[in-house]
Amino acid sequence: MEDNHRAWRRSSYSNQEGGDCVEVADGLRAGAVVPVRDSKRPHGPVLRFGTASWTAFIGELKV
Repeated sequence: MEDNHRAWRRSSYSNQEGGDCVEVADGLRAGAVVPVRDSKRPHGPVLRFGTASWTAFIGELKV
């Protein structure tokens, strides 16, 4: 699926006033890459992370 056809989500901690946020593509299957983009540039570049790397990154944020 192309990135512009995905549903994107951002953290519930981010405000809806256009702050500095990243968005993560929703509805990914296990083992897929995790697309991440800048909320201020939805048509800009998309970074893709392996699920293991993304899970480790999120785990460190929650510490």
